[in-house]
Amino acid sequence: MKIILPFISNTLMNFVIGLLLARFLGPAEYGRMALALAVGQVIQTLMFDWLRLAATRFYSERARLERPELRATLDASFAGLIAVLSAAAVFFLLSGIEVPLSRPLVALAVGAAVANGLFDYNTALVRARFMDGLYARIIMGKNALSLALTVGGAWWFGSAAMALTGLCLSMTGSLLASRRALTDGGSAPRAARRGLAAQALRYALPIVMANMLYQVIPLVDRALIAHRFGFAESGQFSLAYDLGIRVVLAIGSTLDVLLFQIAVRADETHGADHSARQIGRNMGVVVAILAPTCVGAYLVMPSFQQLVVPPEFRGPFAQFFTYLLPGFFCYPLIHYAVHPVFQIRKRTRPLIATATVAALANVALSFAMPAGAGAIGYAVALSAALGAGLLALVAAASLVGASWPAPRDLAVTLLGSLAMAGAVLPLRGMEPGLTTLLVQVGLGALVYGGLAAAFDLAGLRSLALDHLPARWRRPPALPRVDHAA
Repeated sequence: MKIILPFISNTLMNFVIGLLLARFLGPAEYGRMALALAVGQVIQTLMFDWLRLAATRFYSERARLERPELRATLDASFAGLIAVLSAAAVFFLLSGIEVPLSRPLVALAVGAAVANGLFDYNTALVRARFMDGLYARIIMGKNALSLALTVGGAWWFGSAAMALTGLCLSMTGSLLASRRALTDGGSAPRAARRGLAAQALRYALPIVMANMLYQVIPLVDRALIAHRFGFAESGQFSLAYDLGIRVVLAIGSTLDVLLFQIAVRADETHGADHSARQIGRNMGVVVAILAPTCVGAYLVMPSFQQLVVPPEFRGPFAQFFTYLLPGFFCYPLIHYAVHPVFQIRKRTRPLIATATVAALANVALSFAMPAGAGAIGYAVALSAALGAGLLALVAAASLVGASWPAPRDLAVTLLGSLAMAGAVLPLRGMEPGLTTLLVQVGLGALVYGGLAAAFDLAGLRSLALDHLPARWRRPPALPRVDHAA
């Protein structure tokens, strides 16, 4: 549980840093930076994410001591992929192929892919060993450096290139500061084993390909908006997408850290049937948290935009965000509610097929969108594509006999979300500001939280009571004494 605090603080810092970057760069430069980062994210996923997944699945304190060749294999694979990627980047930069990004931004996109990949890989190793203190230090170091270098570069230079340079330096710098703790004895390159690399790749490749396809969807939309409407409009779209997706993925990944490990433990101790039922219960929890989050985001949007969004982005931000909301709901459900059905069974190939459905739907809808729809049409296409991907994934999960959330929990979630909307929607007409936001959030939490507690939605009330300090819990009832006896 200790790992959750740095996880949440990292999410909040990323949210703040994203807003500051938008404020100091402006729509056009922010659009360039966001497109470069999206390219880097796709490269990172394709080249390096399988190593992160392998570290999460196969590495542990026991593996570190008993199988040092595993860490050596992962490290050597990472180094080899950096060499391959560097050679490919040099070839591309010298080829003269025209792309929307400038040559320096292309180079920085590759650098961001390497830095992000290295950071995610090392933090996965740390989490696999349950080194919560080290994980927190790395995260806090990265955030401090990001404020100084990434945000500082954007503020001083007003340049996407300088902001990306600061981003790369902040991640590598935080790892260098902890390099001794991150080093394993006996993990020299000569200990690497090709067979272990092949095993890790076989496990992770379907997940990697599915994730990459989902990341291509917003990348294509950003690029098309930049091409047709300019980088300023792409920046408007990017800020709404980036902030929204960070919030829902933060919620989903935080739940996943807790819930998927419960399912894995159930699989190890009680067998496949028990773990399948646990995955179904986990789905209910994810839906119960995400549904009111997305409904609430719509309800508080005027005040949120007024208080948080930079002035140059206001107006378009709310429009893009509103049309992206269905996608924000579907995307974490795909990854943290339904993907585990296949991961717990180690049958991950269907993930590629369902991700392909989403990617093809996005391309078809983007090009079929009427000219008068403007850039908003791409937000509609993205949400519809993620909805198609979720439906395809649910169908595939049904074919393998997945367990699903209790209908009662889904009904209570729907009832609670509608009740919250009914209570808060009239307040949307109030003057946007901090007071309005606090009243809306408080009332919404009271209505939804009250219903969730009353019906013990997805077992959340019981879970919360179990984690209360012992002195706060209701003492057990004393045994009754039969005086008549």
